[in-house]
Amino acid sequence: MSAPTVGILSPGDMGHSVGAVLREHGLRVLTCLAGRSERTRALAAGAGFEDAPSLEDLVRAADVLLCILVPAAALDTARQVAGAIGATDADVLYVDCNAIAPRTVREIGGVIAAAGGRFADAGIIGPPPRRPGTRIYTSGPGAAEFAALGAYGLDIRPLDGDSGQASGLKMCYAAMTKGVQALGVELLVAARALGLAGALDAELRDGPSDVLAFLARSVPTMPPKAHRWVGEMEEIAICFGDLGLTPGILAGAADLYRFVAATPIGRETPEGRDRDRDLDATVAALATALVERTAVEGRQV
Repeated sequence: MSAPTVGILSPGDMGHSVGAVLREHGLRVLTCLAGRSERTRALAAGAGFEDAPSLEDLVRAADVLLCILVPAAALDTARQVAGAIGATDADVLYVDCNAIAPRTVREIGGVIAAAGGRFADAGIIGPPPRRPGTRIYTSGPGAAEFAALGAYGLDIRPLDGDSGQASGLKMCYAAMTKGVQALGVELLVAARALGLAGALDAELRDGPSDVLAFLARSVPTMPPKAHRWVGEMEEIAICFGDLGLTPGILAGAADLYRFVAATPIGRETPEGRDRDRDLDATVAALATALVERTAVEGRQV
């Protein structure tokens, strides 16, 4: 079997990294940059992607199309791709790699199948795969076909079961990592706003130090990504609600990330963030933004 051609929708932080690994291992990788930002164009160029003139051209040329973008855009993008599949009669495997609820991924799978495409569910766990450690779980009818890309540098792990299993695993894992991070940021900002930062820090250092170490590693890099995590937390809330659990915990995490995204440090890019800003400085910046917001709203902290 000849090496597959892979399309990436879209070459953002995660998408360009996944595509770069595949290209470094010998695959032809394409994307469609029509209407994309200069930053996205630069990421795609740096990864060596070919630019297809239109979505129809991309769908026609790709054997496998990986959709990696913000959760809120996943369903609309699938509908656009389904239209392109129908218009071109393309024979393509569509792999949804977004952080979405099993209910959402099953709806997307139905949209793609109705258009004549093949479908696989995928959940990415870990950072962009610039180094070993990122796992991509997959399930559903196209899982075995997608898993063949594991021969080109990706760690792809099939799961038993239909579409929704891989996304469900992603939901549970992200609820732990990003949910804990959201709670940690909120309580640290609250302590600073109350004038208790020093006292709380002393207590935390005598308590679960692994949690504090996790926050120290993860929070400084989080603000530029917060806008993408809002939709992810909302999808986890849907997933948990569908199971009969409360959606409120992760809906609250979405609110926290929505607040962070609106702050000056939340509007930075991953490349442009202050890399010397540690956990304490990040919390201080968010606490300042909170005070400014509450002053505008006429509330007291």
